Amino acid sequence: MSLESKVNNFVIRLANVNGTGSASANYMFAKSIFRMGVPVTPKNIFPSNIQGLPTWYEIRVSEKGYLGRREGIDIMVSVNPQSMAKDIANIRSGGYFLYDSTKQLDDTLIRDDIFYFGIPLMQMCNENYTDPRQRLLFKNIIYVGALSALLNIEFEVLQTLLEEQFVGKEKLVAPNVKALQLGIDYVHQNYKYPLDCRIERRDLIGNRILIDGNSASGLGAVYAGATVVSWYPITPSTSLVEAFEEYAKKYRIDPETGKKNYAIVQAEDELAAIGMAIGANWNGARSFTATSGPGLSLMNEFLGIAYFSEVPVVLVDVQRAGPSTGMPTRTQQSDILMGAYASHGDTKHVLLFPSTPAECFDMMADAFDLAESLQTPVLVMSDLDLGMNDHLSAPFFWEKDRKYKRGKVLSNEDLEKMNTRYGRYLDVDNDGIPYRTIPGAHSTKGAYFTRGSSHDEYGLYTEDSAAYVRVMERLEKKFETAKQIVPKPIMYQKKDKSKIGILFFGTSTYSSEEAKDILLLQGVEIDAMRLRAFPFNEDVNLFIENHDFVFLIEQNRDAQMRTLLIGELDVNPKKLIKVLNYDGMPITADFIVNKITKELELMNQYTAETLSI
Repeated sequence: MSLESKVNNFVIRLANVNGTGSASANYMFAKSIFRMGVPVTPKNIFPSNIQGLPTWYEIRVSEKGYLGRREGIDIMVSVNPQSMAKDIANIRSGGYFLYDSTKQLDDTLIRDDIFYFGIPLMQMCNENYTDPRQRLLFKNIIYVGALSALLNIEFEVLQTLLEEQFVGKEKLVAPNVKALQLGIDYVHQNYKYPLDCRIERRDLIGNRILIDGNSASGLGAVYAGATVVSWYPITPSTSLVEAFEEYAKKYRIDPETGKKNYAIVQAEDELAAIGMAIGANWNGARSFTATSGPGLSLMNEFLGIAYFSEVPVVLVDVQRAGPSTGMPTRTQQSDILMGAYASHGDTKHVLLFPSTPAECFDMMADAFDLAESLQTPVLVMSDLDLGMNDHLSAPFFWEKDRKYKRGKVLSNEDLEKMNTRYGRYLDVDNDGIPYRTIPGAHSTKGAYFTRGSSHDEYGLYTEDSAAYVRVMERLEKKFETAKQIVPKPIMYQKKDKSKIGILFFGTSTYSSEEAKDILLLQGVEIDAMRLRAFPFNEDVNLFIENHDFVFLIEQNRDAQMRTLLIGELDVNPKKLIKVLNYDGMPITADFIVNKITKELELMNQYTAETLSI
């Protein structure tokens, strides 16, 4: 057996048991590669129960900087007998299998096309540690040490990471270093090292950071001026609110009094959470909530109220696999249609599609500005992969002179100067956006109540058909205005070069970009566009019109973005070809390339048969 050199270019998966403390050890291992200047992207694949079931931590190392998942495992580390047979089956031919050899490996698990590295992890823990908890935890550190020897990871990097992790608990550093050394020494004494799959120090990270999207969103909300969050816990959005709270503790404290300048309310359910967020925004605060698909389903009615009564609110939907409870700890992009048209009746909501942690940070600020400028709900459509996994990201940037866009808000002074009757829902500027007031801005003028039922331009209840139609048409005009101010799509070429295009959004971006490069190497040039917002502006329409057909890459079963594009832009359905992944795992470039290649082959075959007739 032989394996071509894979310096800084491989996939490693660590198979553990949920609840055994492996997460911190695995993260330290991924971060050590990052510290050696090599691009890395980790994926935490975990069950929805508390402990006892298999969990995996998959790390892609890519010197070229490709950050999407890649199919096939080059190195498998397995300390979980439950999943061992499946883990071994997933290893590429010529790959490596590292396992706990305290017990002999069953003959049925032997493949003649992979390399085996048996390390008696539990035996070493029993011989060197007496505390049962330490034996469980240090088994993870020992295999990190073994991997560092096999993969040429610098010991000093790992030691520094341990020292950083245990600041204030320095006595824990020594036993962890000892565990690392146990793994290193065992490899040195028993195996040839380093492997062909190994790490060599580079300087390819630049100023990028390693962070998850939920933390980025939480920090973005603080910078955006959010002071209130109401929420109900749900995977995978809970850590977003937790991150907001941690950052608010640092940046939302009055320096003179020491009092908190923020409020975090854990509501009794998702209905109450969105209701509180809407109420806080109506009262002049910048407020938001975060949830996932099941919560968004429950929030539909309140979103309709906010849309029709024109109260700004920001909602972050960290999407997961549905429907129903679905797979709570797997990723999808399957809430697109529900987000766009949430609530009964005719509603349309602004959606933002971040693809990186930096965009999570930026789009939180954009979401609050858009919500207040448009006086409407804005949904930030993240997903589990982006929200809960760490990603290489550009550093966050905030313009010091950036001002919050509060939109058309009339002050006491503005109301005093008015010579005409104030109309809460009057379209004064012909852009569909009326002027609002904060309750209490004036003793007699302004809006003190809001109305979710049918109303006229002055906020008075009416069931007059003509008045209702005027309001609905103005809301539609407002949505047209939104097209001009939402984030524009990203073009990957200054001028279209191909008759074929691809459209993608969110976390499909990483693999779509890599697939585009792979296809180019195969002689297939494709133009590309990344969607960043709904409603779609004219650039999206022109991109589709300028290509014979466009591959639309989504992570859901029903091609929800395709449906949205067809309905909103009146696109010929035959021009939009579906590339769909919905197994709960992040889409891979291999998957995209295979789908596109097969479609192109079928098209060429059809063309050839047509010409021969």
